[in-house]
Amino acid sequence: MIKFAVAGALGRMGTLVIQEAAKVGDLQLVAGFDVAGAGMILPGGVPVSDASQLKSTLASSKAVVLIDFTVASAAVETVCSAADMGIDLVVGTTGFSPDQLSRMKAAIDGRVSAVITPNFSVGVNLFWKLVAEAATALKDYDIEIIEAHHNQKRDAPSGTALATVEAIKNALGDREVVHGREGLRQRGNEIGVHAVRAGDIVGDHTVLFAGPGERLEIKHQAHSRTAFASGAVRAARWVVDKKPGIYSMADVLGSR
Repeated sequence: MIKFAVAGALGRMGTLVIQEAAKVGDLQLVAGFDVAGAGMILPGGVPVSDASQLKSTLASSKAVVLIDFTVASAAVETVCSAADMGIDLVVGTTGFSPDQLSRMKAAIDGRVSAVITPNFSVGVNLFWKLVAEAATALKDYDIEIIEAHHNQKRDAPSGTALATVEAIKNALGDREVVHGREGLRQRGNEIGVHAVRAGDIVGDHTVLFAGPGERLEIKHQAHSRTAFASGAVRAARWVVDKKPGIYSMADVLGSR
C-alpha cells in the first residue's frame, strides 16, 4: 500500500485527486493540508492539517509521496520540505518563477523522485507531441497559441501553454514569443500567445498554424478536471522508488 498526502486537499483538484485515488487499490490517504479548514475530516477519517504542521504530520503519517495542487508560493516551500524528508513528489501547481523552479530542483536533486508537470492529462501529453510534429512540418507557417481557463485562474499564460511554446521551440529552435498584441506592429517570425480568463472553462488549448491559403488547428479541451486528477494519481503510483530526479508525465506514460 502506497501512503500518500495531498497539499491543497480541500481545493478543487485536491478533492478530485482524493476521490480518484480511492478508486485504486494500492493508495492510502494518510495526510492532507490546506490553508483553510484545518481540523476538517477527509475520507478515511484523515484530518486536514495546517501547512505549519507539514513536517511533523508527514513524519507521523509515514507518507511516501506528496501530491501538491496549491499555488506557487506555497508549493515551493512544501516541495523543499518534503524533499528534505525523503518524500517523493507529484506537483501539478503552476506559475513558478525561474528562482522557485531552481529552489525545487536543488531540493529534489539526489534526494527524491518527482513528477512535475503543468498538465497531467493523457490527451495533453499527446497534444504536445502532435504540435511538435506539426511545427516541424509547417516551420514556415505563422504559429499562434490560444488558451482559455476559468476566471479564478491566477497565472497567465497557463503552464500548459508555456510547455506548448517549449515543445515548438524544441522542434524549430528559439523564436520570439509575443504575449497578445496591441497597436501597430508588423508580425515577425514569432509565436503568438493569447490567454482568456472567463466563466468556468476547465481548460482549452489551441495551436493555430496558418500559411498561404490554409490553416491547421490542433486543439485540446478538458471537459472535466478528472482528466488531471486521474493522471496525478497515476503519477503518484509510478514515481515511488524511482531513481531520484525530476520526471515528466511523458516518463509516466512511457512515451518519451
